Amino acid sequence: MNRPYIVCYMMTSVDGRIDCDMVAQLAGVEDYYPLLDELGLQSAVSGKTTARLELAESGEFQSENASPFGKETVSKKVESSKGYTIVVDTKGTLLWKHDSEYDKPHILITSKQVSQEYLSYLDEQNISYIVSGETQIDLTTACEVLKETFGIERMGVVGGPAINTAFLDAGLLDEVIVLIGAGIDGRASFPPVFNRADNGDSKPTPLKLVEARTYDSNAVFIRYKTK
Repeated sequence: MNRPYIVCYMMTSVDGRIDCDMVAQLAGVEDYYPLLDELGLQSAVSGKTTARLELAESGEFQSENASPFGKETVSKKVESSKGYTIVVDTKGTLLWKHDSEYDKPHILITSKQVSQEYLSYLDEQNISYIVSGETQIDLTTACEVLKETFGIERMGVVGGPAINTAFLDAGLLDEVIVLIGAGIDGRASFPPVFNRADNGDSKPTPLKLVEARTYDSNAVFIRYKTK
């Protein structure tokens, strides 16, 4: 498989919670973004929920004709040496500024359930996109396109539990890196790094520890390989 080297990189509380507002208050949060660059993860993937909270414009795209586009396609708008902001949006509902207004160009990944109207909207915003998968996104194929068409050799998965788990279950994660801030959330309703809605198999995914660091902030950096 010709795909990027993929790292899930998240900051959590000691009890593994990743609520954005809570994480922003943890000791060690100031180390998160410098580490993103140190790890060579200039191209990073977010899920729809994270993108709606942190990246996209408010509101939702409304199609007059919501008929599925129904086929795979790729549209590359720009070449970027400083990486891409990649967002998974299965049916295509997030709103965006013109891509020239962002520091890094965007790549939207959708399934064939996306409408032609939404793809035309992305064209107007000069946003690149990949359409792959019938009712759900085919992440394996999308990752191959990210390398072969966009030249991405290494990328981070920095989204919520749904996108993190989707990459894990597809066997696409090479590393899992957690920056643990010195604080406890404790709210049972808030998500952990990985979370299967159906509870899944009770057998854990084995990991191999390759690095651990501590910081003056009392945060702890833990790096694992998955294979």
